[in-house]
Amino acid sequence: MENHIIFHIDVNSAFLSWEAADRLARGEEGPDLRDIPAIVGGDRERRHGVVLAKSVPAKKFGVRTGEPIAQALKKCPELTIVPPRRGLYERCSAQFLSILEQYSPNVEQYSIDEAFMDMTGMQELFGEPKECAYQLKERIKRELGITVNVGISTNKLLAKMAGDLKKPDMVHTLFPSELKQKMWPLPVEDLLFVGRATAQKLHLLGIHTIGELAVSDPRFLHTHLKSTGDMIWQFANGIDDALVRRESPAAKGYSNETTLAHDVTDAREAKEVLLYLVEKVAVRLRQDGRRAEVVCVGLKDAWFVSMSHQKVLPNPTSGTKELYGYACQLFDELWDGRPLRLLSFYVSRLTEDEMRQLQLFDTTDYEKQEKAERAMDAIREKFGSDAIKRAVFLKPEQEEK
Repeated sequence: MENHIIFHIDVNSAFLSWEAADRLARGEEGPDLRDIPAIVGGDRERRHGVVLAKSVPAKKFGVRTGEPIAQALKKCPELTIVPPRRGLYERCSAQFLSILEQYSPNVEQYSIDEAFMDMTGMQELFGEPKECAYQLKERIKRELGITVNVGISTNKLLAKMAGDLKKPDMVHTLFPSELKQKMWPLPVEDLLFVGRATAQKLHLLGIHTIGELAVSDPRFLHTHLKSTGDMIWQFANGIDDALVRRESPAAKGYSNETTLAHDVTDAREAKEVLLYLVEKVAVRLRQDGRRAEVVCVGLKDAWFVSMSHQKVLPNPTSGTKELYGYACQLFDELWDGRPLRLLSFYVSRLTEDEMRQLQLFDTTDYEKQEKAERAMDAIREKFGSDAIKRAVFLKPEQEEK
């Protein structure tokens, strides 16, 4: 992927910027929200909710995204609070993506205010990458009244890391030759998918910067962090082979997702929901006589930021218990404790092959597990879905989206 050119485009303080731009477009009187201490968040009178987006002046008072409204008001009593309008943000996001799609046929929406663009081979049309990025940034500012950051590199990971180097309204490159200078001095917490728990473990191991992580022995990291150690070592060295995908992967496999009744912050509760999703997908696999070779877990947090992580399995499977084990592993690698509002589970690379490569130290009787699960499927089909349930589900189910 050395010759690839990938852009990551991120709307600066998206919800607040969209609110401000909308007010200006409607000719509403008053200061630009971006020029005063302001946030998009919950109810001021009830002092309820969290900060979803903040202005630069609010940041100077120490207001942080994700903190409770009551705490933000203690820091800045004169804070202007704007209630969120999801419909507006979805319309603005669509306008934002529409402009990006005029520069590349391959645009992948990463969240409501972020996207990746594969710009490989587009130099003949739009000039060199940095020149094109500046043109794109200025066009978005001119037409939509908002600012964006553009990160440029040879893969998605480095493009996103580039875009986060300094904000707002900036263009940054982070090519492999620039890692030591630009990325390695950063704290490990700044590396994509290194959450609080993983960062704490790394600090205990004496690893404090991305550079220290990059030059660590990968076997040592695997011993202490398992597959998470493998992943973040690759990321620290700028290794990422994920492709920019325009189409939703749901068209190529089975998926299930749930919007949670409340923002979930407990891992055990989240994993109960995940088990529910996995079981539904596994039943569909067994009904169709198929097995999955790739599993993916997706999350959406309280601020509508989406993230996902996938894994290629050593053997294709349709077993609920086996799929759930991999789903929990992916969840642990992905989640950093932020409040969750949506969970999704997806399987792909489907096959009807029943062959299984035996592992030397794996003593699990997969055939016995499959017979038990098929027996449960048959009972549910004959007597209804409530005829047999896992003990953990003996309570009101989540509302499925």
